[in-house]
Amino acid sequence: MTKKALYTGSFDPLTYGHMDIIERASNICDELVVGVIYNLYKKPFFTTEERVKMIEEATAHISNVRVDSFSGLLANYVNENHFDIVVRGLRATTDFEYEIQMAQVNAGLYEGNTETIFLMTDPQYSFISSSAVRELYAFGASVEKYVPETVLHYIRKKMTREEKI
Repeated sequence: MTKKALYTGSFDPLTYGHMDIIERASNICDELVVGVIYNLYKKPFFTTEERVKMIEEATAHISNVRVDSFSGLLANYVNENHFDIVVRGLRATTDFEYEIQMAQVNAGLYEGNTETIFLMTDPQYSFISSSAVRELYAFGASVEKYVPETVLHYIRKKMTREEKI
C-alpha cells in the first residue's frame, strides 16, 4: 500500500528545522506533500507563491516530495486529498501541547484512517523559528546557518525590495 503524507506549515521562511522534518518524513512514506498554509488572519512576509517556489527549490533533491498550498481547514484538505499521515514537527514541549490539541480536534474531522505523527526536530535546530530568522536578518545578523542557500537568496531579494519601498 502506498503511504501519502502531508507536512504543513506557514514556512515563512523555510528553515533548516523544517528541512530536517521534510527529509526524515520523506523516508517514512511513499509521497510527502509539503503544504504551505495560507492564513487570512496572518500577514506573511513572503507570498504563498514565493514560499512554494523556495520550498520546491530547497527540496528538489528529494524525489518523493511535492509542494502545494491551501487555505481553510487542514482536515478538509486532508480528506480531499486522501492523506494517510499528517506529520507535525516539534521543537519543544510547548509545541507538543499545542500540536496534540490540534491533532485530537482534527482526528475527529478526518474521514479515513489518517494518523498524525510527531517528529522531533534535530536538537541543533530546536531553537530556530521563521520569525526569529526574519528578525535576525532585519537587524543585520547572519542567518546562513539557519536557512538553506536558496531561501537566503529569497530573503536577501525580498529585504532589498522592502527597504526601497
